[in-house]
Amino acid sequence: MHKGSCLCGAVTFETTGPLRPSVACHCTQCRKVSGHYWSATSVPKEALSITRADGLKWYRSSAKAQRGFCGQCGATLFWKPEDEPRMSISSGAFDGPTGITTAKHIYCADKGDYYDIEDGVPCS
Repeated sequence: MHKGSCLCGAVTFETTGPLRPSVACHCTQCRKVSGHYWSATSVPKEALSITRADGLKWYRSSAKAQRGFCGQCGATLFWKPEDEPRMSISSGAFDGPTGITTAKHIYCADKGDYYDIEDGVPCS
């Protein structure tokens, strides 16, 4: 089990089972919502338990997904696609070590001009 939360603790969660390796998304939406690129792992939706939702807000960012964030501290936490069985979770929202690594970068052509991707992890 892995546990995590937003910055202020108004949203907490637990996951069961293995975490998918992290994917770093450089799309415009992820950059705007996070202030940089967004790195996320994922689990099957039934493997995520939101244990405190006092601050949890959902924003429909596109026709195919919603983004979950804390309405109190502003932390970006979740990306919930409508037609997929998995929920993406901010890799940085977990408490303590996760044991995951970054597997790939996506939407690299959309990345900001103020940084380079030079970590040797592939762009796809």
